[in-house]
Amino acid sequence: MASNRAATKGKFADGLAVERETFANLMLTPESRALQHIFLAERATSKIPDVPADTAQRTIKSVAVIGAGTMGGGIAMNFLNAGIPVRMLEMKQEALDRGIATIRKNYESQLKKGKLKQDKYDQRMALLSTTLSYDELGDADLVIEAVFEEIGVKEAVFKELDRVMKPGAILASNTSTLDLNRIAAFTQRPEDVVGLHFFSPANVMKLLEVVRGAKTSKEVLATVMTLAKKIKKTAVVSGVCDGFIGNRMIEQYGRQGGFLLDEGCTPEQVDKALEKFGFAMGPFRMGDLAGNDIGWAIRKRRYQQHPDMKYSKTADLLCEKGRFGQKVGKGWYDYVEGKRDAIPNAEVVAMIEEHRKALGITPRKISDEEIVQRLVFSLVNEAAHILEEGIASKASDIDIVYIFGYGFPPFRGGPMKYADEVGLFNVVQAMRRFAQNPLDDATFWEPAPLLAKLAAAGKTFN
Repeated sequence: MASNRAATKGKFADGLAVERETFANLMLTPESRALQHIFLAERATSKIPDVPADTAQRTIKSVAVIGAGTMGGGIAMNFLNAGIPVRMLEMKQEALDRGIATIRKNYESQLKKGKLKQDKYDQRMALLSTTLSYDELGDADLVIEAVFEEIGVKEAVFKELDRVMKPGAILASNTSTLDLNRIAAFTQRPEDVVGLHFFSPANVMKLLEVVRGAKTSKEVLATVMTLAKKIKKTAVVSGVCDGFIGNRMIEQYGRQGGFLLDEGCTPEQVDKALEKFGFAMGPFRMGDLAGNDIGWAIRKRRYQQHPDMKYSKTADLLCEKGRFGQKVGKGWYDYVEGKRDAIPNAEVVAMIEEHRKALGITPRKISDEEIVQRLVFSLVNEAAHILEEGIASKASDIDIVYIFGYGFPPFRGGPMKYADEVGLFNVVQAMRRFAQNPLDDATFWEPAPLLAKLAAAGKTFN
């Protein structure tokens, strides 16, 4: 660096002057503004407009977790790590045994790497107990369900929790898309019900979406926001809508990815463009990691509820072949056991090409710039709707959701900050171009009223 050369080859004072000038120049870069934005935004997530800092809180000394699968086990580990006793419930002993074995395996891996000492490991495992009966959960201060994402299953669980849990216990759902108000209505105490949407793997990912139901009490909200800090999570409050903040936005991002395949891209080309932009992984690698069958289930629901909503059929065709992702060793890519490397698959590319032919589409060459803009600006437009509806209270909360939950590049500050840097007028112009594409969804690219208003006034989200 110039400052090193100036300090070692010339006078020390000259070196300091060069260093100062370099530092001052770096402070004026978009990357510096983005990182300063994240620093402040992360600290602002706990400020909820109508919940004063002195709101009364409940004491959480013990936690119950319903479900010992991947998510339930990961959730339990957060509390064990913080020294809070956890009781895990399952319907069958084999499921409990598998859940405990996974938790042990995770801790043993940390032991081997020297990240955990033996006495801490023993201490954490001693805080974990299990049961096959709801009647043994009643004394817990907080219960979190992590069962199958289907409303009928949630109903059965919450009716049982309403029956057994002591008065004042907080009843939480880990649902990622379902209507929390419906879930709360299965109980006689909707004011005690809240969404705690952990991100997978729950013991690693820093984001926690706290879903505030129509009747969730301020006391419950204040309690879980404080608890989030204790278990080292960054909590963002979301209102109730399908998919909340993160998954509602990611659906639009995924739809654009599908349209790009129809128009001429391969999964690898789309992923590489997003990864070059700075994402931890592109949409197709992310789908393989999360499980393509999850998106498939959501689309099947959409086809019933919103038949006018347009999707590429490529992801459905992939799932019909049983290519659900990393967990089965094959998805958009192939995987070798024990490794996470995504290996492009010729059959998948052929499947996309055949589907394109069936639709009568002539593929075109698509630039990385178009790929990035369509995916990122789809997040921005949906987020503007979310802000307008009051689902998120501020744009910076949405940036934090995407930085900590979805691998958005921190040096770009999150989708809203990035849109501010590009200029909202420019974002709207790009969206109007995308709306002209007959293979895209013109209706979606109509700028959200908030975005159009800010762009016209030369203002920003943040």
